[in-house]
Amino acid sequence: MKVLVINCGSSSLKYQVIDSDTEHVLAKGLCERIGIDGKMTYQPAGKDKIKYDSPMPAHRQAVELVLKQLTDPETGVLSSVDEIDAVGHRMVHGGEKFACSTLLTDEVLKTVESFNDLAPLHNPPTLVGVEACKELMPSVPMVGVFDTAFHQTMPPEAYIYGLPYEYYEKYGVRRYGFHGTSHRYVSRRAADILGKKPEDLKIVVCHLGNGSSISAVDGGKCVETSMGLTPLEGLIMGTRSGDIDPTCIEFIAHKENLSLEEVMNIVNKKSGVLGISGISSDFRDLDEAAKNGNARATLALKSFCHSVVKYIGSFVAVMNGVDAIVFTAGIGENDDIIRSAIIDHFGYLNTKLDPAANQMHGEERIISTPDSAVSVICIPTNEELAICRDTAEIVTKKLVEDAVKEVLSK
Repeated sequence: MKVLVINCGSSSLKYQVIDSDTEHVLAKGLCERIGIDGKMTYQPAGKDKIKYDSPMPAHRQAVELVLKQLTDPETGVLSSVDEIDAVGHRMVHGGEKFACSTLLTDEVLKTVESFNDLAPLHNPPTLVGVEACKELMPSVPMVGVFDTAFHQTMPPEAYIYGLPYEYYEKYGVRRYGFHGTSHRYVSRRAADILGKKPEDLKIVVCHLGNGSSISAVDGGKCVETSMGLTPLEGLIMGTRSGDIDPTCIEFIAHKENLSLEEVMNIVNKKSGVLGISGISSDFRDLDEAAKNGNARATLALKSFCHSVVKYIGSFVAVMNGVDAIVFTAGIGENDDIIRSAIIDHFGYLNTKLDPAANQMHGEERIISTPDSAVSVICIPTNEELAICRDTAEIVTKKLVEDAVKEVLSK
């Protein structure tokens, strides 16, 4: 089965075509600046990237361009659009309704739309992308894979906030968590690497990037996570503040004569390591500045690591133990200095990094010493493959059910 994986942002669209039988990526790319001037990147497997500018007034035109490129006589990987058997969409917020991936029926899409106020920057463009795909491929089944789904196994005491319960009942105000597709993929891959069943392991997954989150995975199920109602809660991140006293928002608003919306923009887009350092949200820039003696860059890096250490430690307590700590995403996969600074705090767990094994970027490997009681693993995340797997499984099941119904109706 050939699956087109779509990940829509407000002005972007990432895509991959994956053969679900071999799990080989046939082609991938990115449409950027949708609604502005339009930029396209396309890369067939084993070949160089193709980049060009093309008008994309809306996501529909971006999807059209993707399909045109995939079926191009010279550089395409498909003979026609009919070769696409299913489309898997990354969906950010599924509320409490979706604890697993699902076919995107009209009823499901209406339900997802009802969560738009919980993810106003993510859900609307995703729904626009789904509609564009439905228009251009009306007979192709669509599947939604939700970032929040993996965290729906958290117990109530983990997801409820210390607010009047009526706000949870009326508006669904609770911790949801994000990056769930990545946490699920990485935790299961960690079990494979260790040669054990997910049910037999306690794992802390550290998805560290410009947006960062940590999850506690006990027996293959998420029991705690750092992000909350929105992706703002939790760790200090690239531009997000992470955990702060809520009164800070009111205090800054009064002192600076700012509106609530203006302060929220600050804590989402001007805070984190960018706000602390005053330099950049890119950890590579901060590493370089810190090496050159910039005190605020050093403080930003130390603050980030401190927040990660706090969450790992608390999640070990929640699970009453840990078998593996796993690093993934842009920083987790590529920054050996950050990994080392974090794990240095966990000597009490009888674990330490192998310096030689840790000196790498973007590779899958165990980076703790063989005698460590707790394994430390680096695993490049692959959300697209996880989406492909779910999509293929759901569509195959539906095809079988439809075939059985047809036989029984005769």
